[in-house]
This record gives sequence, C-alpha cells and structure tokens, in this order.
Amino acid sequence: MYFLHAPVICLVGNRKALNFGCDLVIALKILVYEHACGGGYAGDPLPTDGIVEGFAMLRCVVADFVAAGHSVTVLLDPRLFEFRALLEAQYILEAHFLAKATNQFVTLVKDNEAVFVIAPETSHTLEHYVQLAEQTGKTVLNSCSNALSKVTDKAVLSEWLQSGSYPIPQTLRLSTTDDPLHIAQVLGEHFVYPVIFKPVDGTSGSGVSLVRSRADIVEGVAKIKAVSDNAWFVVQEKIEGQAVSVSLLSSGQRAVALTLNHQHITSKGQDLHYEGGWVPFVHPKKDAIFCLAKQVVEFLGLQGYVGVDLLLGSDTVFIIEVNARLTTSYVGLRQVMTFNIAQALIDAVVEGQLPNCLKTLGVACFSKTPLPKLSPKTYLRAARHPGIVVPPFPFVSTPQNAALLLGYGKSIWEAQYCLEEIKKTLTQANQ
Repeated sequence: MYFLHAPVICLVGNRKALNFGCDLVIALKILVYEHACGGGYAGDPLPTDGIVEGFAMLRCVVADFVAAGHSVTVLLDPRLFEFRALLEAQYILEAHFLAKATNQFVTLVKDNEAVFVIAPETSHTLEHYVQLAEQTGKTVLNSCSNALSKVTDKAVLSEWLQSGSYPIPQTLRLSTTDDPLHIAQVLGEHFVYPVIFKPVDGTSGSGVSLVRSRADIVEGVAKIKAVSDNAWFVVQEKIEGQAVSVSLLSSGQRAVALTLNHQHITSKGQDLHYEGGWVPFVHPKKDAIFCLAKQVVEFLGLQGYVGVDLLLGSDTVFIIEVNARLTTSYVGLRQVMTFNIAQALIDAVVEGQLPNCLKTLGVACFSKTPLPKLSPKTYLRAARHPGIVVPPFPFVSTPQNAALLLGYGKSIWEAQYCLEEIKKTLTQANQ
C-alpha cells in the first residue's frame, strides 16, 4: 500500500499542522473504530467475511489518516492483537469484553478530538455507535444519527427513495414470522419469480437470497433469521443488469462523486456473494450515474464517505442500497485517486470543503478470495506484500479462509493479471 503525497510538518500556535502544497491542515487525534475488529464480536466467533473486509478497510483508512499527519487510536479484538504491527496507528489498544466495550469506546472518544466509525447496519450497530459519539460532543466523521436512520433499514430507505421519486426496484416489506404460505400468496400477487430476499439491516450481502420459486421461500427466510434479529425483511424484484457502486464524499449539504466502481457479485444456488470489483469502471452513462448518486446523497442529508449501490438496467439506472459508511471499494479507490481521501473526508465534514480535482491514475482490482489459512509467521510476512491487503487469518477453525487482495495496473487487464499473480504467490506461501 502506498500514498501519493508527503506532508510538510509545521506549527500553528502550539498545534502540529500539515502543509499539503498550499493547504494547511491541523493534525487531529482520531479514534478509528471498526466494529468487527474492535471488539464487537468479543466472546463470539469472528465472522469470516466481516473480519476480512473490516480489517482491510481499517488498515487502509488508518494508513491514510496517518499519512495525512493525524494521530490515530485503534481498538483491536484480543484475537487480532498479535497482528497489530500491520496497522500504522500510533495507539493500538486491546478491546475489552463486549459487556465493557461501550464504556471503553466512549472513554476513547472523549480522549480524542474526532471519531470515525466503521460498522454494519445490522441491529442498528452503526447508528448506535454514532449516537454514543455524538453525545460526547466530539467531532464525528460519519453521517449524523438522524440521517443514518433513513438508510440503515432497507424498508425505510425504500420509502424515502420512493418519496423522492428515485428509481428503485419494486420493493415490499414482509416478516419472517409470517406463514410461508402467506408469503407465497403475497409474492404471487405482487411479483414474478425470481425475487431477492434481504434482511432490512443486512450488510455485505449477508442473508441475501435469490428466490426462484415458492419452494425456496422457507430457506430464504431461514437465512435472514440466521443473520438478523429483526423480523422484517424486504423482497425486491430481480432486475437483470450490471451491478455498480459510486463512492462519494459529502459535506451534508453538497456531495461529489469520486468514482464509479464495478461490483463482482456471484450466485450459487440461492446465495448471492459480493466478491470485490474494480475501480474506476468506465461506462458511457457515468455522468448520469454520478448525478443520480449525488442527488440521492444530498436528498438524504448524508455526510462524509458514502457508497451508493446501483443496478444498470437496460433502460433505467436503479438505486439498490445506500451505505452511509466506509465500503470495501475504498481499498481500490485510495490507490487510484490523486489525493488523500481520508483528509478529504475530514475537510468535507469539518470544513464543508469538497475536492475539486477528481483525476484517477490507473485501475485497481480487488478481490475477496478463498485461500488456505496461514501460520501466524507466514501471515505477517505475506501481509507486507503491497498487493495483499489482508491474508487469510491463521486462527479460523476451517481449512479455508478468505483474503482481500489488490492488483494495480494501467488498465483493467493489467490490474487483473497482477491480482492473479498475487493469488499464486499467496497460494504458494504455505507450501
């Protein structure tokens, strides 16, 4: 991993400041809290997908905050503490058991000047931690909790988007407590199979099913119950098209689209999986897609970093989800942008300033890849490879785990070739 700019350190009064060309940036003490890595699963098994994507985002955004000259504090689950050398944070603390995690989080927020929360929408986790941070009066680099309440529940989000006349797939809210025969009857009245089942508070594709017929309903409902305590779920029509996302920064009043990102989503049986993508994605409708994503973010009053998932249908661009948090695309985005996105995030939230120069250099291809787990020693050695953002963690009980890998090149073909070479390197690491 690398960063494109080196700041010049100077002093403003008794505060350290960073000089990026003609811009003077005050250094902040920032707590970066990533839920999966920071103690959110203390006492429970770490989720394989969540821990890989979470650690990847944590590692990258911490590196960027530090590169911009800020002092960063991070909480780490005890099972991850031996890998703390991979994070560039100045202060890395071991997370307490879950019962004490909230108090530890609040104490650390008070000890810092700003906080950035990376957490799933499940059980309103993101909204909860943002509310806790807001109550301290410190600077929160996320959307405010009132705005988050519009997007953390997919059924509520669909209502907001419908009220703004934004294009979304046909969507209906149902309950996992409903009899399967009743669900089948409702689907028969409103949809044509196949349809998509989603938890209202799912994240990273967890609990999402492709329901091809009424015979799949029971299994689809069971998948939702397995990942969410919320009885409500949404049914959406299945639309053929290209899955993409837009990464944006927003001041809360104005937003700017940074890149269009390709999403690689696979299906196996009823399961739908997000496996990565590449950035930037070249498409003739890019300007129209950017305009739509920007309007949605401003309409919802979101600020900071936002990811908008869309589906490019044959005639219409549909809004699928709005993620008011850091997304996995950040891993690739930071490699192609010509400025420090983490600093631009601070500028957007604190100063209301958005970046003007949005040029990109090259293409970054990132992939969540199943690979054999590594020994701790091999893990730390592999993680120093610039294209291995997160190797397979060595502590999982299954023989296969996931890695988050990154290929970079002048074109998508070069980036994908680079990615395949990194996979070979990692596969051979334990042989």
